[in-house]
Amino acid sequence: MLRRREAEERAERAAAAARLREQEQRLFELSIGAVTRLPDAQRVLLRADPPEPEPRQRQLDEQAVLRQALSDDFDVDSLLETDEALSFRRVELGPETVRKLRRGHWALQGQIDLHGLRRDQAREALGAFVHESARRGLRCVRVVHGKGHGSPGREPVLKSRVRRWLVQKQEVLAFVQARASDGGAGALMVLLGQP
Repeated sequence: MLRRREAEERAERAAAAARLREQEQRLFELSIGAVTRLPDAQRVLLRADPPEPEPRQRQLDEQAVLRQALSDDFDVDSLLETDEALSFRRVELGPETVRKLRRGHWALQGQIDLHGLRRDQAREALGAFVHESARRGLRCVRVVHGKGHGSPGREPVLKSRVRRWLVQKQEVLAFVQARASDGGAGALMVLLGQP
């Protein structure tokens, strides 16, 4: 009995839906009037193949990686002027910027210590630190690369590399060797700007 009732209800719903479609079709025909089909002109409709999608985000990501990439083989001396006190400034900045940075004109807002890191680890950590510091709006940070006392031959491994890496970062406006109280020959004071 229950199955029969369900079948009747389904049949009623289907009949109601068919009546509604028929009413809508009549209403449409009354609204627009008689319709005449256009003659078939034996045309072939060609569909243009859609263009290949451009991986724009991947291209942007690759460009960002190239901007972020730091090279050990980058020759600082060929492109930028550095002095014997290990200072650097972008050409658009005046020499007073280096003097102010050396004198501690800007308050130290952050630092990274690269002691004990291998070269690749230090490069990645420095790149991420500079990028994040600039993104957060930090103006002056310290990069501690060490004096090399714990390195084989007591030669600083990271000191010259850090200098090369920093000049490749767009966010870095200038840097100077830190004052003795801030780490001396084992650290750099870095002035950052927005990339």
